[in-house]
Amino acid sequence: MYSVETQQHAKRLNISPEALQTYLDAGQGKLGQGVSRYMHATVKTVGSACNLDCNYCYYLSKEGLLDQKNQRIGDALLETFVADYIASQDVEEIVFTWHGGEPTLLGVDFFRRIVALQARHTPPGRRISNDLQTNGTLLNDEWGEFLAEAGFLVGLSIDGPRELHDAYRPTKAGKSSFDAVMNGVQVLKKYGVPFSTLTVINRKNALQPLEVYRFLRDELGVSYMQFIPCVEPTQFEQVAPGHVESTQLAPVGSPRSKPGHPLSIVTDWSVDSADWGRFLATVFDEWIVRDLNKVRINLFETTIAQLQGKPAMLCTSSPYCGKNVAVEQDGRVYSCDHYVYPEYEIGKIGERPLSEMVFSLRQLEFGLDKFNSLPGECRRCPHLKLCYGECPRTRLLKTRPGEGNLSYLCEGWKHFYDHAVPVMQRLR
Repeated sequence: MYSVETQQHAKRLNISPEALQTYLDAGQGKLGQGVSRYMHATVKTVGSACNLDCNYCYYLSKEGLLDQKNQRIGDALLETFVADYIASQDVEEIVFTWHGGEPTLLGVDFFRRIVALQARHTPPGRRISNDLQTNGTLLNDEWGEFLAEAGFLVGLSIDGPRELHDAYRPTKAGKSSFDAVMNGVQVLKKYGVPFSTLTVINRKNALQPLEVYRFLRDELGVSYMQFIPCVEPTQFEQVAPGHVESTQLAPVGSPRSKPGHPLSIVTDWSVDSADWGRFLATVFDEWIVRDLNKVRINLFETTIAQLQGKPAMLCTSSPYCGKNVAVEQDGRVYSCDHYVYPEYEIGKIGERPLSEMVFSLRQLEFGLDKFNSLPGECRRCPHLKLCYGECPRTRLLKTRPGEGNLSYLCEGWKHFYDHAVPVMQRLR
């Protein structure tokens, strides 16, 4: 019934030939019964261009790595992408995420054009949602009016109170960016624009969990927070995840697995794994007593959902990935926002449909490898179904020969789950 080639690929990927064929057929627009196409794209409208110079930014180096001569998506390419992205999905709600660099560098009129293009290419019975991830420093009244009127959801990058925020998020001139971000917060509040905060937990702010959490809750008044662990291998600017040489990895428990060591496997600003676990546990203790059902935190929400038998809400906590691609300003498409390296380019907008890129054998292999490459330590872990080895890009710790690597954050995740899961289970 299935070709020899299909059966061989299915065996290698640990899935059935039927599942493989159904997936590939979806990429060609041939949908089996009950099958629908869904994907999510993080669109880098300006590539790596930004008005800040964040020390830990994983994207500033893309200008050289990807030879980004033109850091603005062209009008024709933009329309091709919008139409293709909508046509490549069958779900009712289609979510666009506009990212950078700093996307507000393009100005409000650029985003007015986006909304007009979406209206032009959205068929009846479908609806569009827009997310804008911004550092907030360029927001003004014109932006506030537009974002409110167009119904955008904003993700605001801020790392805590002034001292902690400015530690790694200076302007290009090396000055504080805190006041400009806070001005952006006031604009969003003035116009009633819904926003969440995205806080990168790094080597410094991880040590002050309550200061960070209480600032976001009490000073900013946000009800939805995203905490993202900062983990960058020392060669991240040039070497893609999964291509780090074995000699650049470290055994579990090695001093080289700590930031600050002269031969560390991660940058100095990366969060220490143990500190990551303590940060989450400390915030959880405050949240569960004071803010349950009032403040939503991405990592807590998904853990509770998974304990209830629901799917993970984050790709990092899912058994598989691959449906969240990145689209660069020149139309090149990559397997993931954190895998924007030449090795992970899967196509280009306008040369073939997005559905063919995402529902392809190559992208399926990328997504399934998250689970298929799990080491024995993960497979035996009682928290496997909450973590699934974290994002593969963080797997920097050596295990047994012939097995996959372990997440750099493993110690921290175990601490958090050991601490919080018993309490979460009682919530059910």
